[in-house]
Amino acid sequence: MRIESTPESIRSIGSHYGVNGANLSRQYKDIFSGYRQWKQLVHAEQYVIYPQNVGPNLAIDESSLSCGELYTFVTNRDAHGGKGALVAAICGTKAETVIAVLDKIPLVKRKTVREITLDLSSSMMLIARRSFPKATITNDRFHVHKLYYDAIDDLRISLRWMARDIENEEIARCRKAGIAYVPFRYANGDTRKQLLARAKYILTKHASKWTKSQQWRADIIFEFYPELKKAYDLAMDLTDIFNRKVDKDTARLNLARWYNKVDEMDDGQFRTVTETFRNHYDTILNYFINRSTNAGAESFNAKVKAFRSQFRGVTDIPFFLFRLSKLCA
Repeated sequence: MRIESTPESIRSIGSHYGVNGANLSRQYKDIFSGYRQWKQLVHAEQYVIYPQNVGPNLAIDESSLSCGELYTFVTNRDAHGGKGALVAAICGTKAETVIAVLDKIPLVKRKTVREITLDLSSSMMLIARRSFPKATITNDRFHVHKLYYDAIDDLRISLRWMARDIENEEIARCRKAGIAYVPFRYANGDTRKQLLARAKYILTKHASKWTKSQQWRADIIFEFYPELKKAYDLAMDLTDIFNRKVDKDTARLNLARWYNKVDEMDDGQFRTVTETFRNHYDTILNYFINRSTNAGAESFNAKVKAFRSQFRGVTDIPFFLFRLSKLCA
């Protein structure tokens, strides 16, 4: 029978058989698990590193282990989150700290890395350039999409605040006139605030995934808020650009045209998007070389969080990393 060897499961088993669960858990940690003989125990709270797991395709991301304490994880994408996936786990996200730890991997080994995927973090890009000098840096396409969708959502929220102001003015006028306030409603029954609140899902999904009621709501939104219609259409254009299997030069031209359209409608809401594209244009375009994403790193982070939930929180980070290393290193 396979037993999940977490401290909680061991205490539960001990209690079931009339054994002191806390003592059994402590004995597992100190004696049976091999934790005290672990070669990386001395520095485990600052970092753990496995040079043998370096492969040609790596990913960098960050994840919280306990109370918002962030660790930078470097993973081998080809291991798909299983054995050999964990290359390094380093306390903090400061570029200099992470680089200093990754420098412990022989330079010859680091030069074998061909591609490294990451999000749009400038700190992560600095780490990738310094630590893996021969690697192509690819910014994750889904973080590019998220950046643009966040800008659309900011526009939606600003319009909703305007709708609140209009409603407050109408309530004040009705109160002054001594009449009952009846809120304005669109054809589908939504008030101004409700329409914009319920638009969030619609503005992030392709029209083919809308239900009939969502299609009706979208028609109303786009009629009364044409700026949202234009922003939504450009979001779909961006998705289409990334979905086309074209070479990097063709994609460069397509993205340049898309960028110009966003720049033309920019009233401040999309300035972050245009500036980010300008600053990271080449690394965003590197997606079209191998069509690589950072999904492997996100999947690994999900596994870390699931493993963390089994511990019901992490109070002993070195022991948690020891267990994680057993599974993924």
